[in-house]
Amino acid sequence: MTPAKKRLIIAMTGATGAIYGVRMLQILREQPDWESHLVISQAGLVNLKYELDMDRATLYALADVTHGINDIASSIASGSFKTEGIVVAPCSMKTLAAIAHGFGDNLISRAADVALKERRKTVLIPRETPLNLAHIRNMAAVTEMGGIIYPPMPAFYNKSDSLRSMVDEGVGRILDMFGLEIDGLYRPWQGLEKEKS
Repeated sequence: MTPAKKRLIIAMTGATGAIYGVRMLQILREQPDWESHLVISQAGLVNLKYELDMDRATLYALADVTHGINDIASSIASGSFKTEGIVVAPCSMKTLAAIAHGFGDNLISRAADVALKERRKTVLIPRETPLNLAHIRNMAAVTEMGGIIYPPMPAFYNKSDSLRSMVDEGVGRILDMFGLEIDGLYRPWQGLEKEKS
């Protein structure tokens, strides 16, 4: 009997940074033991077109399974559907607020709510700056529930020379949280002495 694939939900919202969700889907597509489940908001589709000149069909082709934003009867809306968790990449402040307050108004906030209640890894990549107090309090609320707030901040010690390498570093570190280590995406810090040698 073939072992079941590990499932990871990738949710994309209208915040800037669509490349993070797209890059995760591209990498997951190459992993035979993983199955990606994609859900994207309407604002996310607008942003996808604006930032990457990519349409829905091209994005959907990267995912193993796609779900409609309003399909609350979808498999990922239930805790009985086993996943490794969810990454909201990028995460708008509206979606952050919905997740922080358990307001499952669409499939993204519902799937995140499910991941939190089932104690599954929930990683949000918020894209907003500067932050107001409501944003910070919502991030604190998600953290207190067991979620992980991962702003896409590059590590400059890697001396990244391109946007792609900066994105790959963040994506690599996030996927590493789910036990998926991909060689070449980023270089972990080894200590100053090893860096000099």
